[in-house]
Amino acid sequence: MKKIWENYKSTIILLVAMIVGAIIGLVAGEKATVLSPLGDLYINLLMVVIVPLVFLTMVCSIAKMKQPKRLGKVMLTIVIVIILTSIISVLAGFLSTYFVKLVDTEDGEQIKASLELKDEANRETTEKKEEVSIPDQLVGLVTVNDFSKLLSRDNIIAILVFAILFGFAINMAKEKGEPVLKFLESANEVVLNLIKITSYYAPIGLACYLAALVGTFGASIAIGYAKTFVYYNIVAIVFFVVVYTIYAFIAGKKKGVATFWKHILAPAATALATCSSGASIPVSMEAAEKMGVSDDIAATTVSIGTNFHKDGSIIGSVFKMMFLICLFGASVGGGAGVLQILGIALLATLLVTAVPIGGGTISEMLIISMLGYPVAALPILTMVATIIDPLATVLNVTGNTANSMLVARFVDGKDWMEKKK
Repeated sequence: MKKIWENYKSTIILLVAMIVGAIIGLVAGEKATVLSPLGDLYINLLMVVIVPLVFLTMVCSIAKMKQPKRLGKVMLTIVIVIILTSIISVLAGFLSTYFVKLVDTEDGEQIKASLELKDEANRETTEKKEEVSIPDQLVGLVTVNDFSKLLSRDNIIAILVFAILFGFAINMAKEKGEPVLKFLESANEVVLNLIKITSYYAPIGLACYLAALVGTFGASIAIGYAKTFVYYNIVAIVFFVVVYTIYAFIAGKKKGVATFWKHILAPAATALATCSSGASIPVSMEAAEKMGVSDDIAATTVSIGTNFHKDGSIIGSVFKMMFLICLFGASVGGGAGVLQILGIALLATLLVTAVPIGGGTISEMLIISMLGYPVAALPILTMVATIIDPLATVLNVTGNTANSMLVARFVDGKDWMEKKK
């Protein structure tokens, strides 16, 4: 019992805090929003360290890869794993919704009627978004036109790209780059300790954040969205248990499965409470390293995956599209229609930033425009995104940790867990 407590102490405390927060939210209802500042305090502490954490861990990981072959192998493996697991996710989303009518005719009429008052308010914002083309949006995601803009978590993908290039530059500088690397390694250690300090406040912060979220969220679910909410959660839970267990088995057989489930609960709990992949980065990296993944692979896979690999968001994008198709009485069509849905889901996910609820507006506009539906449908997707966000974030976060195990298996061999020790 003592050993179990030592291994799962932090996870148990977080889970208990979340349960307490959820109960408070359900009992107090919207009155629980009074606790929101205490929850926001914890989220803000996490958000502040995201930029230095992503930059420093990525730069140090890339710069310390003195073997060009290993660096190339790690990056290539990450890309392949992300592509393959993303395809599995989009197929899971499509197969789970193809034979299910997410919106009944009566519910659809109620939902469409609710848009009439909101349409005018959203039209001006929508028109402004349409002025920016998709290629320009992609360029804006991976680059910025001023160095000061790199200091914002709103440009997390641009930070990631810059960090990778900076790490390569240190490698190219060889001996002259060593002082810079040592300084960044020292700074990285300080940031990691800063995260450790903030973790002491985590139980209180997460409990208050979840209480406010449940207090507001639980009272605002419309009947027309309840079916999608319940069904997505069922699909997400099955995916979480079955698919990630398979990934862990591929990575490390029975031992891989055991170590995965031993350490995955902490990042899953953090993701569920915060609804933020970005805020879960520190916990995800720590969990991957405890599973036996080498530091360079853990940091690189989690950082890149946070922005480019989102199982929950991919499945969610399919749900959004199928929701619209049912709502407007359309049909998927033949093979071309299926491929269109799968392609849009993958592309839309690349445009979802690693921030809390509401960060997927650009991807939702992409879905609407590519499916040819009116822009008034944006509030529909916003609501769907909101109700599925908690478990979608859990899949996004835990999927990256599972991917790090797969990358470690193919880069470091079948004995990768022993090599870490």
